[in-house]
Amino acid sequence: MKPAPIYQLRRDQRDALLIVDVQKDFLPGGSLPVPQGDRIIPSINRYIELFQADHLPIIASRDWHPANHCSFRSQGGPWPPHCIMNTPGACFADSLALPENVILVSKGSLANRDAYSAFQDTGLAQLLHQAGVKRLFIGGLATDYCVQETLLSALQHHFEVMLLVDAIQAVNLRPDDGRRARDRMLAAGAVPVSLE
Repeated sequence: MKPAPIYQLRRDQRDALLIVDVQKDFLPGGSLPVPQGDRIIPSINRYIELFQADHLPIIASRDWHPANHCSFRSQGGPWPPHCIMNTPGACFADSLALPENVILVSKGSLANRDAYSAFQDTGLAQLLHQAGVKRLFIGGLATDYCVQETLLSALQHHFEVMLLVDAIQAVNLRPDDGRRARDRMLAAGAVPVSLE
């Protein structure tokens, strides 16, 4: 499916931008880097500009883990320690141009519960429904983990979803993980969108 240029889409007060986990630990040099994860930041910043110009909500999710989080290898999980609360690695990328009125969503804050989706244990769905949001534009890191799970959760919560295909990047532990995740998201009902 060919991505639709975002400029051709009419946006209104039912729309919101959801940026997933663009944090330092997921960028090159971080403790759990997404290869070339920093390359999507210029595109995300352009989406932020568009949504700010339209006075539409912008949400940014982040991993916000305690030091003994269950996803860490020291606790029997699959990942090295990352995005530990109040550490530099948990901060958003320096070049990410988040507005002052960004809606911040922290996930994975309970030591014994993992959370790949920005909707898990955060109250995000209720907040968005109360605000009258019907359609979400989703991008961020990583395609094959938190972006995929956030997007699928959004569909389960009855939002229309636009996948920002030029603003996602995969971990690709297996070479085709990113492509498979994208195919799964589109098959589930997401619509691909790009700046061009």
